[in-house]
Amino acid sequence: MERIFLFDTTLRDGSQTKGIDFSVADKIAICEELASIGIDYIEAGWPGANPIDDKFFSSVPKFKNSKVVSFGMTRRAETSAGNDPSLNSVLSTEVPVTCLVGKTWDFHVKKTLNVSLNENLSMIDDSIKYSISKKKETIFDCEHFFDGYKNNKDYAMDCIRVAYDSGARWIVLCDTNGGSLPFEIEKIVAEIKNKFPEVPLGIHCHNDTGTAVASSLAAVKEGVRHVQGTINGIGERCGNADLITIIPNLILKLGFDVGIEKDKLVKLKKLSRMVDERLNRLSIVNQPYVGESAFAHKGGLHASGMKKDNRTYEHISPELVGNERSFIISDQTGKSNI
Repeated sequence: MERIFLFDTTLRDGSQTKGIDFSVADKIAICEELASIGIDYIEAGWPGANPIDDKFFSSVPKFKNSKVVSFGMTRRAETSAGNDPSLNSVLSTEVPVTCLVGKTWDFHVKKTLNVSLNENLSMIDDSIKYSISKKKETIFDCEHFFDGYKNNKDYAMDCIRVAYDSGARWIVLCDTNGGSLPFEIEKIVAEIKNKFPEVPLGIHCHNDTGTAVASSLAAVKEGVRHVQGTINGIGERCGNADLITIIPNLILKLGFDVGIEKDKLVKLKKLSRMVDERLNRLSIVNQPYVGESAFAHKGGLHASGMKKDNRTYEHISPELVGNERSFIISDQTGKSNI
C-alpha cells in the first residue's frame, strides 16, 4: 500500500470558523488526541499572530511520531527573510516543521501584494531557503493555486518550480476559495504531476461547493500523497475538507496506508466528538461514518433487509470507525422509537 501523509489544520485553519476560539488547553488536548490516533502533521497555529498561539508555542508538547507544525507566510516585499519579524516569529519556535503560505495566483500578487511577479517568486525562494537554514522541515502552501492555474498556468507552475528547487518538502496545491469542482481538481493535478513527476504534492481544499472531500480524493487519485484537512470539516466560510470522512475513505475504500492502524481507526468517532465537546458544538447527526444516523435504520424495507444481512444497507461495519448501528421502529401512532 502506498503511504499518504495526513496534515491536520484544525487548530489553525479551523480556528477561522465563525464562533470558534481555541484556548491553550484546547490546543494541547486536541494535539494529544490527534497524535494518539496517528496524524503525521499537526498544524497548531501561527506564532506571533495572537497571545494564545504565542503561549502554546512557548511550551510545545512533543510526540513520538506526530510532528507539530507552525504556520506563517513568506517574507514581506522589499525585506530580507532574516529581517522579517513575522517570519522570524514563526521560525523561532521549537517545532520541527514549518508551513509557509505564498501567493501563486498572479491576480493576488498584483492586487493584494502589489508587487511584481518576479518579486513574489523571490519571496517564495528566500523564505523557504531561510526556513531550511533554521533546520525546519518546510512545507509550502500554494495559496489560491487552482484559481491561479486557471488564470495563468505558466506562472502558477513557476511558483511550484521555485518552491521545489528551494527545498520544500511538500508543495501543497490549495483551493483556497473552495470554488473548484472535483473534475477540475483531478484534471489540473494530473497536468501538474505530468509536468513535475518528481515534485511531492499535497492538497488543501475548502468546502464552498460542498465537494472538499471529493476533491481531495480526486487529487489523491492523480498522485497527491499529502492531504490537509480539519476534524469535522471546521474552517472559514463553509469549512475545510473533513479528515473524519477522508481517513476511512483512504483506508477502507482505497486501501492506502495513512499511518493509522485499524485498531486506532476505531477511535475516529471519539476524536470527532472530543473536538465538538471542546468547542461546545452539537455534533452533525448525519456526518458520514461517525454521525449518530450514519448506521441508523428505520422500520420498513431497510430494517427488513438488515435482519437478513447487515451488508444489505451498510457499506462498512460501524464498529470499524467506533460507531454503532441503531434501529428506529415506528409504533401505530407513527412515533419513532430507538
